[in-house]
Amino acid sequence: MKRREFLTLVGGAAALAPFTARAQQAMPVVGLLRSTRAEGFSNLVEALQAGLGETGYVVGRNVVLEQRWAGEHLDRLPALTTELIQKQAAVIVANTQAARAAMTVTTTVPIVFVTGTDPVRDGLVTSFNRPGGNVTGVSFLVSGTSGKRLELLRQLVPTAEVIAVLVDANNVEARAEQRDLEAAAKAAGQRLIVFEIKSDCDIEPAIASAAVQANALFVGAGPYLTARVRLLAALALRHKLPAAHAQREFAEAGGLMSYGTSQADACRQSGVYAGRILKGEKPGDLPVLQATKFEFVINMATAKALGLAVPMQIHAAADEVE
Repeated sequence: MKRREFLTLVGGAAALAPFTARAQQAMPVVGLLRSTRAEGFSNLVEALQAGLGETGYVVGRNVVLEQRWAGEHLDRLPALTTELIQKQAAVIVANTQAARAAMTVTTTVPIVFVTGTDPVRDGLVTSFNRPGGNVTGVSFLVSGTSGKRLELLRQLVPTAEVIAVLVDANNVEARAEQRDLEAAAKAAGQRLIVFEIKSDCDIEPAIASAAVQANALFVGAGPYLTARVRLLAALALRHKLPAAHAQREFAEAGGLMSYGTSQADACRQSGVYAGRILKGEKPGDLPVLQATKFEFVINMATAKALGLAVPMQIHAAADEVE
């Protein structure tokens, strides 16, 4: 290569480098902050990206997605929030516990929560319609569907005299759901037996004991148990327990049924809100959304393995039959 040509190429590369750096710097950053481990939640990340896409933001093309997962160590959340702020996050999307932690770190960076509880009661916002401050989000109110989920489980297992309930002992969402569930069971004359789950070592003994003491299993809400739906579904099937959970991933993994608002759709909506904030809207002016997409899924292979006959009206009511 001639020296003049070489200098031209070097000069061109040198001129291009700052342009590339400026282009990369110009891409806004969305932070994803969750109290959970990453495993088991890839569908929620995809849903968030889909929501961003609806507002014209494509990860890797014109927006950066920085993910931080606390791995169920809640004490890590403030430091992870600080990391995202140092990465110049223009908005942080967080689950309930992560949003609470982020609110203690910043009052200026917009926060979009996705919660299964009442965000006003839990102090995330002061109002659904005008949240104010730097926080807004989406509520999919898991506790509000527990009575219906119990009713469907009882219809699928009409002989169930006792239903075992797994409760995440460390989660406010689970406690709210437990109160609603116990009220629904009392009204229906259904006997419940509650097993509190504090760590992984509690799960298998609880389900083994439930198989002896109960005729069906109700898996409670919260990110801890949701992260373990595959394990829970497998154990329920091994112990021949008809089991229900709020999220469709449970039925897809081999649980008998799931019924509840779609957490994935709530995450999609949070992505839409994140995109709108990137375009200049203020979180305090965006009303808290309430998820309206409900999903009822029955795993017919599991029903057959358990020797259950699914009533025609229940089969017809299902959004999906696996």
